[in-house]
Amino acid sequence: MSDTATDKSQDLEDRQEDLGAAGSQLSTAPKEEISLAPGLGVIGWARWFWRQLTSMRVALLLLLLLSLGAIPGSLIPQTGADINKVDDFRKAHTTLAPIYDKLGLFHVYSSVWFSAIYILLFVSLIGCIIPRTWQFVGQLRGRPPGAPKRLNRLPAYTSWRTTEDPEKVREAALALLRKKRFRAHVAGDAVAAEKGYVRELGNLAFHLALIVLLIAFAWGQLYKSDGTKLVVEGDGFSNSIIQYDDFKSGSLFSNDDLVPFSFDLKQFRGTYEVSGPNKGTPRTYQAKIAYSAGAFGKEKSTTVKVNEPLHIGDAKVYLVSHGYAPVITVRDGKGKVVYQDAVPLLPLDGNVTSNGVIKVMDGYKNARGQSEQLGFQAFFVPTFDAKSGTMLSQFPALLNPLLALNAYHGDLGVDSGIPQSVYQLDKTHMKAYKDAKNQPLKKLLQPGDTLTLPNGAGSVTFEKDIKQWAGFEIVQEPGSIWALGGAITAIFGLAASLFIQRRRVWVRAVRGADGVTVVEMAGLGRSESAKVPEELGDLAGTLYDQAPGAPDADADSTESSVVPAEGAEK
Repeated sequence: MSDTATDKSQDLEDRQEDLGAAGSQLSTAPKEEISLAPGLGVIGWARWFWRQLTSMRVALLLLLLLSLGAIPGSLIPQTGADINKVDDFRKAHTTLAPIYDKLGLFHVYSSVWFSAIYILLFVSLIGCIIPRTWQFVGQLRGRPPGAPKRLNRLPAYTSWRTTEDPEKVREAALALLRKKRFRAHVAGDAVAAEKGYVRELGNLAFHLALIVLLIAFAWGQLYKSDGTKLVVEGDGFSNSIIQYDDFKSGSLFSNDDLVPFSFDLKQFRGTYEVSGPNKGTPRTYQAKIAYSAGAFGKEKSTTVKVNEPLHIGDAKVYLVSHGYAPVITVRDGKGKVVYQDAVPLLPLDGNVTSNGVIKVMDGYKNARGQSEQLGFQAFFVPTFDAKSGTMLSQFPALLNPLLALNAYHGDLGVDSGIPQSVYQLDKTHMKAYKDAKNQPLKKLLQPGDTLTLPNGAGSVTFEKDIKQWAGFEIVQEPGSIWALGGAITAIFGLAASLFIQRRRVWVRAVRGADGVTVVEMAGLGRSESAKVPEELGDLAGTLYDQAPGAPDADADSTESSVVPAEGAEK
């Protein structure tokens, strides 16, 4: 090898040594193992596995796997959310369903593989953060490292000669750097300064926030509850499982975890667009309620609106649906009232065309004095228009209400011990009433009209009072506040780690052989960025004003701008 090649090789090694010394501890990332020695043994392999698991690369990979693993939980019906949809999926996909069962895709969030990813990510993040936090605290307690021997080998460098004393130059540089919020101190013949610790703090905050999010997510899934309740105007609800129409909860949830409260629905009010292309579109949905928290809480009034839930402790009461409940009165052949109640009907379309069932289970006797049960299929439209030619509502508000009834008598099957929906009529043991033409009895009723049952069996009256009902969803998510705090912290932490650069600046001032002070300034960032030379240029310009160049300085030894050092990495 020639002497020239040897000199270049030595120069490169010296430059790398200078850059390595200057950039030491710019990051708290642990040094990675490059290779494995053969014959490590069980303990050695365990240490190697732990280092790999707690590396940031593996943590990001596990986070990606967790995100991918959550996709099936959003696309495939889940038993914890709606078991009926799961049953329908199994019937419709007889080939895929057994495969999904083996993979646990019908209960993704409680499956073994998802839990394994979740736990490994949790352990990985903790293993990443603890040593980096400890090292970062050590850096905060220490001082920025002293200047390398050859500052001109650093990526950003400038120098000039001045007649000022070296001590005054260093004092001016120290004051300047501290004014610019650098952590600075005098180390030998140079001032060492460092800035941008918020970058690493943001990085640590981001990963701590991910841990908080994981804990909050697990906490919320294990202890959450979600139920729905239909409440008619004038009726109320108490937060007890037996009062829910539908209820599901996390695996560790117990009845004692329900937040104690109750409320009464005083009035529901909905307004709609009356003209234009958006005719019938809801403008406002709001429910006026009176509620009390706890067993002996003072009653308070409030209004629950769409996307404006009522907050009571960890519980949120959402307004999710609306419909009508016509008041129906049923009398037997002797005129005795055997049934009178507001019957909630379920909407079928946006104009609140509704249907439902009226069941008279007790107290009714037919014309022969025999106990029977009555059932009525009801079809209701809040705004009927004969010109439309259809039995469909033309507007969601109560402008021209009409109720269609089909009447049946017999056994409703409610005493069989088999649960049945209040919105469905089991006609297995029921007979339809017949009109004079021996056709199934049916009639269209306006408010105040009465349907007379044949053979003196009684009557059914559609009262003028039509109530409304509101559907509420009551949700308890104990970890939601922590999840929100973790998400906000993660956003700000990530922004700090991406947009703030950690960098170092050194200012060396020494007296030369000719008695003139030589000032050198150099900067180094954790990553390549144009901001380091720009910032160094601004600092050099300010310091130059306090220690101007010597009048007899040679042009070759004075630089008016910050330039990358010759041979520095680009």
